[in-house]
Amino acid sequence: MIRQSWRSYFNERDDHFKPLFIHHKGKSEPTTADEKMRLTVRSVQRMVKKYSHKMKLPIEVTPHVMRHSFATDLLNAGADIRSVQEMLGHKNISTTQIYTHVTNKQLRDIHETFHGRGGKG
Repeated sequence: MIRQSWRSYFNERDDHFKPLFIHHKGKSEPTTADEKMRLTVRSVQRMVKKYSHKMKLPIEVTPHVMRHSFATDLLNAGADIRSVQEMLGHKNISTTQIYTHVTNKQLRDIHETFHGRGGKG
């Protein structure tokens, strides 16, 4: 389903620009450089804020919050930290280990609940 959505997206685009997401304001000539068409970091921040407010989410959502949630969800589901490191583009594993604080807390909670009680909570 996702693959089909991407195909539809690319089939609908009638431009030659390489960036996956491009801006559509102002004029763009066929000779415009690809990088000039790329969405800016600030544009992405504004879009995330706009749609998170439309959904009336109870927390302030930012691209960083989404990135953190993505990494935490992967680790909670059992993904190995090296794979998460690569997906996030971290050069140093210690940067990725920051995301393990949530999973470590869950392990501590499980340990406290069940250790020494014969499996009875």
